[in-house]
Amino acid sequence: MNWTAIETQWTHLKSDLKAHWSKLTDEDIERLGAKRDKLVTKLVERYGMLKEEAEHQVDEWSHKLDAVKAEAKARIHRAQH
Repeated sequence: MNWTAIETQWTHLKSDLKAHWSKLTDEDIERLGAKRDKLVTKLVERYGMLKEEAEHQVDEWSHKLDAVKAEAKARIHRAQH
């Protein structure tokens, strides 16, 4: 999922974000303001990982969102036919 779509759906993605990175607090998530660079920085801070690893994890998470979205569309399509 591109980051613009993530920003648009941020409110709906907060629980998934928290489930994926449990060390992030609700306050952390609110302060991120749907900004990728702030998420990367917070992951480095909370998990002690390198910036490159945090960027990789954020990219993987956004791709996972694409897969979930595609599966949901496929289920709807199958149910309609």
